[in-house]
Amino acid sequence: MQTQPTTEQQVHLHTYKAPVAQTLGAWSLAKVVELINLPFNDLLFKAQEIHREHFNPNEVQLSTLLSIKTGGCPEDCSYCPQSSHYETGVEASKIMDVEEVRKAAIEAKKNGASRFCMGAAWREPKDRDIEKVAELIKVVKGLDLEACCTLGMLSAQHAASLKDAGLDYYNHNLDTASDSYSDIITTRVYQERLDTLENVRNAGVNVCSGGIVGMGEDRESRAALIHQLANLDPYPESVPINNLVQVEGTPLYGTKELDPLEFIRTIAVARITMPKSRVRLSAGRQNMSEAVQALCFMAGANSIFYGDKLLTTGNPDWERDQALLHKLDIKTS
Repeated sequence: MQTQPTTEQQVHLHTYKAPVAQTLGAWSLAKVVELINLPFNDLLFKAQEIHREHFNPNEVQLSTLLSIKTGGCPEDCSYCPQSSHYETGVEASKIMDVEEVRKAAIEAKKNGASRFCMGAAWREPKDRDIEKVAELIKVVKGLDLEACCTLGMLSAQHAASLKDAGLDYYNHNLDTASDSYSDIITTRVYQERLDTLENVRNAGVNVCSGGIVGMGEDRESRAALIHQLANLDPYPESVPINNLVQVEGTPLYGTKELDPLEFIRTIAVARITMPKSRVRLSAGRQNMSEAVQALCFMAGANSIFYGDKLLTTGNPDWERDQALLHKLDIKTS
């Protein structure tokens, strides 16, 4: 059930004051809840105002995501078709070779991507895995693309090795609010995700971390997820907001779909609380209408994943994305 705003929370924009500080603790959970409960038009206006302070509002950054090692993951994430716990039709594969990745990266750059992300279905990589990934990072960097990886949990040593190979960003999503985490995943605890982010940050690699909405959570839980992200010190440079893609065979298949306006609210709150971050439309965009995507850009989203697939699920194709961006007069970076 969605959390409904109280009379006190229905604050008009001219009386609502966002915290100016960007240090740890600047955003209390109560403030984020108050923010997400603002009247919709006021919330979008505030988000657009913040967005224009830090970014060109008519520009988005393009990223491409390639699954370099698919399936067979020992984790039991309830949303994930790559988990070995569920029958989803996803076959486990070995890590891709250098030439396959090079070709994919060349194609991504040709189609306008500035960042090339590589994902592998591991709980955590082994030393031999890190050696292979380091080689792939060097290939991507050699093509003058930003390199990003998402490989599961990461030790301090492995984070340092990836940094030495030239890694620019590491993605490790918090997925959901800490109070809801054990309902979604039981094979690891929330603190392990925070530890990975700390290892990445300490290695000098930029952090990419967001979450998944539409997993049955209420509005306050979505606020709690953004609160956690906004109070990382510093907050992530990239914040992917995923809308659950329901895959038959996973425990979350059949979950009631999230109202698109609630998704847009989440984007707006992410923009306001993390004003300098790239807020990215990620999984679930295939099922969004052009109007919903346009409102997401208005709410402060300024990065998208594009290409044929997003790991194992569909993603809008290149021509469709280009047509939409052209209609909205949005340039790419």
